[in-house]
Amino acid sequence: MKVIAAYLLAVLGGNACPSAGDIKKILSSVGAEADDDRIELLLSQVEGKDITELIAAGREKLASVPSGGGAVAVAAPAGGAASAAPAAEEKKEEKKVEEKEESDDDMGFSLFD
Repeated sequence: MKVIAAYLLAVLGGNACPSAGDIKKILSSVGAEADDDRIELLLSQVEGKDITELIAAGREKLASVPSGGGAVAVAAPAGGAASAAPAAEEKKEEKKVEEKEESDDDMGFSLFD
């Protein structure tokens, strides 16, 4: 990631086609070690390509990747049905507490009376 970040910083700085030396210079300025193999791999993969097109293609690929949310509910353990009942009871209790707090906040008068 640090090699990619250094490459993107060089492009952002106005260098449309950073070299291995440019990337090494950026990495050394922050005290990071430069891995020559990774730098050469990155440069060979982005050679002759527009960075904005690469980023746009990457965004399209990331849009199709599931990113959590409902996956937790699907992966419930075998005893999930037994644990669902206490969770429902907790929700009911929370609703009762919230209703009670709302009535306490009202204090019997309205701001516009």
